[in-house]
Order: sequence, then C-alpha cells, then structure tokens
Amino acid sequence: MLNQFSRTQLIYGKENMEKLSNARVAVFGIGGVGGYTVEALARSGVGTLDIIDDDKICLTNLNRQILATRKTVGKYKVDVAAERIHDINPDCVVNCYKTFYMPDTAEQFDFSQYDYVVDAIDTVTGKIMLVEQAKKSDTPVISSMGAGNKVNPAAFEVADIYETSVCPLAKVMRRELKKRGIKKLKVVYSKEKPIRPEEALEISCRTHCICPPGTERTCTVRRDIPGSNAFVPSVVGLIIAGEVVKDITGMNGIMGA
Repeated sequence: MLNQFSRTQLIYGKENMEKLSNARVAVFGIGGVGGYTVEALARSGVGTLDIIDDDKICLTNLNRQILATRKTVGKYKVDVAAERIHDINPDCVVNCYKTFYMPDTAEQFDFSQYDYVVDAIDTVTGKIMLVEQAKKSDTPVISSMGAGNKVNPAAFEVADIYETSVCPLAKVMRRELKKRGIKKLKVVYSKEKPIRPEEALEISCRTHCICPPGTERTCTVRRDIPGSNAFVPSVVGLIIAGEVVKDITGMNGIMGA
C-alpha cells in the first residue's frame, strides 16, 4: 500500500522497513544536531523514538535548530519534537523526557531496551556516562563531537574515536574513554580547526540572556558560548541518522561500511 515511506521502501525493501518500524532509538539532546537526527529518523520510519532534553527553545536557536521557529520559542523541545514526529508519522511511539542527562539522572534510563543510542549532548561528563551505559548494555551508540565554531559541513566524517584528530572535544573523549577501558566508539567529527568566536558584548548571551522563563540552565552559567550556523549542525545530525539507519538495516555494503 502506498504510504509516506513508499519512496524509502524502493531503496531499502520491505524487510528493512519492518526492521526500522520495529526499532527503538534514543536520541539524547535534540538541539542543533539531535533535532535533525530525530527528524530524519522519523522520516525514515523508525517506530519508536525516545527523545531526551530538558531545554526550552530560545530565540537564539532559530539560526540552526529545525524545531525552532517564532511560534515554538519558549516551548520545551521534546514537546515540539513529539508533535512534529506525529505530524510525519502518527503511528510512531514517542517517549519524551524533560531531563538533563548527567550521572545523577542516568539511572532513569535502561539502555538495554534501545536498539540504538544517539549522543547529541554537549557536556563531557554526560557524554562519557552515556557511552559507558551503552557499552555496558551492549547497545550500539554513535556520538557527535564538536560542531560549534565550525563552518565547513563537508569536513565531517564518521570514524572511531581513536582515529580522530584536531577536534578538541574528541581529544578529551579519547583520553577519558581510554581511562575507562572503552576501546571503540563511533563518532562524527571534523578536522576543521574551530574558529574563535568574536567577543561582542552587545549580542552576548552571557550579558543579554533571553532564555525563556523557567529555563533551568541558562546561557549565563555556561563556560563557553560557541558560534553556530544553519548548515554544520544539520549535516552532523543527518550523517548520524544515516549511520543509525545503515546499522539497523544492515545495509553496510550499499551505504558504505
């Protein structure tokens, strides 16, 4: 029967579409990178999506986040994402968590119930804990490295964490994962050297914070506020979604190993 996934089925076939429909994927962080990952997974026919993010949409998100519009400013990202997912696929099961993933909230999640885990959060402590949980439950995981302060979307690639270079976040992750005996991790990263953002106080979130009321973690408490654009985070998010679909369907030979 013709449906919203018919064009996808022409490429993947009925059996693989059923694999996607039966899959449960957790996406931690649905901002610039994770928002596009969720979008692509929903449009690919993934049957169950767990979306984890405690943040609300801010005006400054409009330059790069697919969930951000003037109408959605001030709303929780997971609520906006759930509505959007159901507009794409009403049959998709969406589990929303208004949670800031860190070691003190990690126990809320049983990673053994997931077929795949996406790490699109931006705190090192949270990323390490997330990877550790996924590895303990033998759940496939892919992690986004630094996308801020970069302008070349064509420079991003898929690699094992121990094959990365240049990226400052990847360097920290390599060191910390090695300490913990984690021998491999699929990541999306870029060798592009990050640009140092301008220190323009008149447009600084640190001095002119406009986070929506009720936001628990405002920009004023962040150590660094990166510059961003519309095309780098989106590309990273779509690359991640492609890897998830490839691994769930097992189409490595066709889509690239």
